[in-house]
Amino acid sequence: MRGSSWLVTMSVAVAIVAFQGPVALAENSQQTKMSSCNADASSKNLSGDDRKAYMKTCLSAAKPAKTNSQQEKMKSCNADATTKGLKGDDRKSYMKTCLSGSTTH
Repeated sequence: MRGSSWLVTMSVAVAIVAFQGPVALAENSQQTKMSSCNADASSKNLSGDDRKAYMKTCLSAAKPAKTNSQQEKMKSCNADATTKGLKGDDRKSYMKTCLSGSTTH
């Protein structure tokens, strides 16, 4: 009886971990989409109702088929640098740090 109890416990633990995997990926994908849409709205200097409308459209849009994480990272870092008003050497330095993942932005 003791062996079967251990087996049931382990089976439940494996099922929980397996179930949480796709949920975590879906949340990360949604977070990535939110970050990208926010960066786009900021780079376009949208505010108020225009920003809300853009965010609604952007978040409901299907993800483009041929994007990769490096392109998304470049786009996000570039938008952040623009939002922060960085230019010249400051922008280059920020982009290098941002794209290397050395810091959170």
